[in-house]
Amino acid sequence: MAIEVGTKLEGKVTGITHFGAFVDLSGGVTGLVHISEIADNYVKDVNDHLKINDIVTVKVINVDKDGKIGLSIKQTIDKPASEARPPRAPRPERTGGTGGGDRFGGGGSGPSQGRGGFNRDRGGRSFKPAPSKTSFEDKMSRFLKDSEERISSLKKNTEGKRGGRGAKRV
Repeated sequence: MAIEVGTKLEGKVTGITHFGAFVDLSGGVTGLVHISEIADNYVKDVNDHLKINDIVTVKVINVDKDGKIGLSIKQTIDKPASEARPPRAPRPERTGGTGGGDRFGGGGSGPSQGRGGFNRDRGGRSFKPAPSKTSFEDKMSRFLKDSEERISSLKKNTEGKRGGRGAKRV
């Protein structure tokens, strides 16, 4: 019998390793059930789920050119539709605080305005900033202007503190 991808077969566990289990299929053909394909939940140790000489039902998930056969035990179990996870509901956008600033520090002021433009309520919890209507180019130019100002003030404050030859004295 030719082994094709998608077929379900019965086999006998002939070997167990830390990365999976070898299963002897009909005709002396052996395939590997990888540890990730043993059960739906996390498998720390293969020996907790399988023993040598166990008879298992496996599904062929791939056949390589060099004859290696990939098997799965967890794909043989048909899940009812009721166990399928329902789709997630979209998350509502959260805004809060008094500021309406963007990420680059513009907008909003006062004690509720957090660092980096994130709004904070009185409990100290932070929220994402409210979506702003400024374009990317405006944000980028504001960011460049702010960073140039910060760099120039850093240079002013550190030049006079350097020791050694050639340092400027202010």
